[in-house]
Amino acid sequence: RWSLIILRDMIFGGKRHFRDLLNGSLERIASNILADRLKRLMELGMLTRADDPTHKQKAIYSLTEMAITLVPILAHLGAWGRVWLPVSEELSIRAELLEKGGPPMWEKFMDELRHEHLGTPSDTPPDATVRATLRAEYEAIAARKAPGARCDSRA
Repeated sequence: RWSLIILRDMIFGGKRHFRDLLNGSLERIASNILADRLKRLMELGMLTRADDPTHKQKAIYSLTEMAITLVPILAHLGAWGRVWLPVSEELSIRAELLEKGGPPMWEKFMDELRHEHLGTPSDTPPDATVRATLRAEYEAIAARKAPGARCDSRA
């Protein structure tokens, strides 16, 4: 369970540091479990770890090609979850968009992840990434549902 959540947070959330993975998910993973799962994912060849060039005391985790190619599987799992599990609108929007975008969107996203994690060239502007699109849709729904948000029924 935890390994999949870590991969999800790295792929969709852009989390690459231990502290971000520890504090950045709703599931609240314990630090010892996170350390164990990161080690296991590295042993399996799904992640690499390197010194973070921006901070001497931090390590940065990167997805390998093996992990990046999970995007279509995660898209299918998300589509299945939208049908069979009780999920909120804001938590299901990513799955809905990936389902509608299909293989072309998945390929674009994997190319973006390869650029981010493996250093391959990319033509995608930083503000036009699949992750940015998914995040913007999530934030729009969350803002609309926030306490005190105006609901415009004229739409």
